[in-house]
Amino acid sequence: MDLNLSGATVVITGGASGIGLATARTFVAEGAQPVLWDQSDRVSEIAAQLSDETGQNVIGLRVDLTDFPAVQTITQQTLQRVSRISHLVHAAAIGSGKFGFPFTNLTPADWPRVFEVNMQGMVNVAHAIAPAMQEAGQGSMTFISSIAGQIGSQTDPPYSASKAANINFAQCIAKDLASHGIRVNSVCPGMVQTPLNQSVWQAWNDRQSPENQKSYTDWAGEKIRQLVPLQRWQTPEDIADMIVFLSSDRAAQVTGQTINVDGGFVMHW
Repeated sequence: MDLNLSGATVVITGGASGIGLATARTFVAEGAQPVLWDQSDRVSEIAAQLSDETGQNVIGLRVDLTDFPAVQTITQQTLQRVSRISHLVHAAAIGSGKFGFPFTNLTPADWPRVFEVNMQGMVNVAHAIAPAMQEAGQGSMTFISSIAGQIGSQTDPPYSASKAANINFAQCIAKDLASHGIRVNSVCPGMVQTPLNQSVWQAWNDRQSPENQKSYTDWAGEKIRQLVPLQRWQTPEDIADMIVFLSSDRAAQVTGQTINVDGGFVMHW
């Protein structure tokens, strides 16, 4: 299936690792040119490595997405190098590092940084990039949320609430930008093996009596069997495949949608 992405330029925030980097690799396989935005000092190095591996020109630029003037500047620098931003994938996000079980184990001080990165960062990126797409009269934006934004996950309440806000704001943007030929969607990963997932296990395990503690492998396997109908982990590549499809002409009539890639964990009826 030709996704007609050859030559397209895609900005990927959080592109130096995890789902963002997997998405960059998948776009490269379709002939697109990724521009990685990340706060990591290694983003340029990682972009160069990906360029060497694939033979495609991949650009890496360091930026703090919570700093709107910096995001505006990096947008202009990107446009000077690639002339047009065809697609945006916003994958940058953080968790609180404090796991509720219940939320009263947190304090109000645990919330602001998560919302600053996950929600205000999304707002900053949207405001910086939308004008260029409006001028071009086309484009797509895909925001990575989470099933935690739909089910009120107790695991990390600040993260969960910020992801619900991401979904809602993406729908607002979709309505506002549709007349300019710009499509906007959210993708919600399910159970992906990440450092955050292992931190959740550790927080759970630390609360158990010695006889009830489990290894990460046993705990995670049990969760998958209990919660995921397909009974297997989702991978960053699984998420990337959906993102790339939604960015393509094959999804030309898809906007304002929240797509779960979760093995059936969350089902709506």
